Amino acid sequence: MLCSPSRRARTAPGGNVRAENDWTIQEVSRFPDRLVAFCSFNPLKDYALQEIERCAKLPHVKGIKLHFGNSGVEVLNPEHAEKARRVFAAINERRLAIVVHLWTLEKDYGRKHAEAFLSQILPAAPDIPVQIAHFAGGGPGYTDEALEVYAEAIAANDPRTKNLYFDFATVADGQTKEVLQKLAERIRQIGAKRVLYGTDLGPPAARQSWLSFRMTVPLTDEEFKTIAGNVAPYFR
Repeated sequence: MLCSPSRRARTAPGGNVRAENDWTIQEVSRFPDRLVAFCSFNPLKDYALQEIERCAKLPHVKGIKLHFGNSGVEVLNPEHAEKARRVFAAINERRLAIVVHLWTLEKDYGRKHAEAFLSQILPAAPDIPVQIAHFAGGGPGYTDEALEVYAEAIAANDPRTKNLYFDFATVADGQTKEVLQKLAERIRQIGAKRVLYGTDLGPPAARQSWLSFRMTVPLTDEEFKTIAGNVAPYFR
């Protein structure tokens, strides 16, 4: 029995990914004044560049969300790093934003992975905002070894970091006083202007996420005011 064209599209390589991205865009189209759409896919797959091209032409799409851990990306693997670099370059060419979850499944994830991303992948996207999720960790909490690399590069005015942002989704949840103090120090190195509100699938609810961050991270009222007023570039 022959399948319908729509069923064939779903079962072809990348078909399910396209269907999921289309569903997201359809939902965003119901509230275009409140929401923007990000497409997503595994950057190691052969269809990745095609999906960037397709999504860039669709309404309401402002960026691409990549999840290195769930996609099995190993930035220390030269083949993986090159594929990710090509994806970043293609997204940059189409002037879409990137949100990237850099934490990986590797048990020793930390400084060397951040250095590889900063030197080999991020430079391929010099003209667009790149938002690093969970302050370069996996959430809850964050990975200070990785975040330190970006904080030091920003403090040194490294041009590769000029469009770099961080979200604080779940980073303050359940952390010790010492960890929260270090996080505050990193935020000051990075600069509060680069810190974006973020949440994850609940619980906790979105409001609770902000309260957790606001009540536990030892920042000043002025610093919290700055972060609360930040708007991601793709919303402007």
